[in-house]
Amino acid sequence: MNFNRSFEPDYGKAVELTAGIRRITANNPGPFTFYGTNTYLIGAKSVVVIDPGPDNAAHLNDVLRAIGDSTLEAILVSHTHVDHSPGARKLKAATGAPIIGCDRHRPARMLLPGEINPLDASSDADYRADKVLRDGEAYSGREVTLTAVETPGHTDNHVCFALSGTPTLFSADHVMAWSTSIVAPPDGSMRAYMASLETLLKRPESTYFPGHGGPVQDAPAFVDALKTHRLQREAAIRDRLGPSPVSIKDLVEQIYADVPKNLHGAAALSVYAHLEDLTERGLAVADPELGLNAKYRALN
Repeated sequence: MNFNRSFEPDYGKAVELTAGIRRITANNPGPFTFYGTNTYLIGAKSVVVIDPGPDNAAHLNDVLRAIGDSTLEAILVSHTHVDHSPGARKLKAATGAPIIGCDRHRPARMLLPGEINPLDASSDADYRADKVLRDGEAYSGREVTLTAVETPGHTDNHVCFALSGTPTLFSADHVMAWSTSIVAPPDGSMRAYMASLETLLKRPESTYFPGHGGPVQDAPAFVDALKTHRLQREAAIRDRLGPSPVSIKDLVEQIYADVPKNLHGAAALSVYAHLEDLTERGLAVADPELGLNAKYRALN
C-alpha cells in the first residue's frame, strides 16, 4: 500500500485545488488528524462548506474570511467526530446557513455488558442536522449539486459527497491518501467499512478530496489497493490465530512490528475490528467474550 504523506497545510489560507474548490486546513495536527482537518469551500458567489472542522475560533475566522462577500448556502457535514462537525454550529450561528448531511452520532452496535467506548471523547454527541441526506439524496445549490454517498465503517453515520458533473468525491475519513482510516468498535464496523469500499469501487469518481491530507488520485485503483491491504491484515490475523487464545496486544506486536509504538493503540482498535468481524462470521471466538481486552482463538 503506497501512501502519500506529502502535504503542505498552508494554515489560514484558502488553497485553490481546482476551479471552484478551495481547501482550508485547520491547525489541529495529531497522529489521527495528520496536519489537520480539511474544510472545503465549493462555489464562488454562492458557497457550500464541507466539514467546518473543530470548535476552533481561528479556523472559523479563516473560513468566514474566505467566504467573504459571497453567500454561504449550506454547511455539509460528513460525520460526527470532534475534528469535523462542532464547527458547524458556530458557522451556522455566524451566517444562518443550514447544517445538512450526516445524521446524529450513533455507534455501529450497542455496547456490550461492561464495555466502555474508547472513542467517546472524540464523538460529537451534540451535533444535529437541519436536514439529513440519505444515500443518493442531493443538496442542490445555486452553483453546485452534491449527492450523499453513505459509507459507514469509520463511523456508522459517515457520508461522502459526490460533486455533480465532475470526477470529484469528498471522501472525508473513509479514504485518505496519507493513511488508512481508523475503524474501531463499537463506533465503527470493519464489515461495514469493507462494504463501503465496495460501494466506492462501483462509482465513477477518479479524484477524492479527503478530510486529512492531500487528494487521492486515480481513486478506483487506490480504493482497490486499500481493500487488498485490509484483507491482508485480516489474513495476517487469521494466520496467528490457533487453538490457544491470543491477546490483541500480542497480535499487534507481531503484525505491526514495523509501526511506531505510539500508534499501537490505534492498531489495536483496528485488530479488534477485524476480530469482531471474524467472530461474526464464525471464524474466530473470543475468550471469555468479545472485547478489546479479550483473547481470541481460531474457530474451525
